[in-house]
Amino acid sequence: MPIRRSSQTLNAFSMASMTDVIFLLLIFFMVLSTLVVPNAIKINLPSSQSSAPNEIVSAKITLTVAGECFLALGNSEAEQIPLDELQEYLQRAKGEQQEVTYAALYADEEIPYKEIVYVLNAANEAGIQLLLATKALNSNE
Repeated sequence: MPIRRSSQTLNAFSMASMTDVIFLLLIFFMVLSTLVVPNAIKINLPSSQSSAPNEIVSAKITLTVAGECFLALGNSEAEQIPLDELQEYLQRAKGEQQEVTYAALYADEEIPYKEIVYVLNAANEAGIQLLLATKALNSNE
């Protein structure tokens, strides 16, 4: 005599437990996102519809610990210039090449703040926006 089983297996998969887990995860991340403050200072960042061009003609200003100042326009080689004549060089570059609107400042971390402010003012007077170059925190350089 064959033994009969009282329970039968269902062929359908029940999603009830899966939706409970997803709902709990949703609540968890919603509560967690209110606790994380990405910026303490509230700012309205500008938006852009297009990305920046790949080749922006710019100037590269390098300040060394020894007090030397180097200026490279576009892809040209850097040439050493006196720091007190930087504004004249930048104005001349702006006049010759209207595309020079940005300059990147590569300054050693030991450079006095006074010299960095001098370069900021020189670029501002020349009508060039200055970007400060930094290295990533996790780099080993």
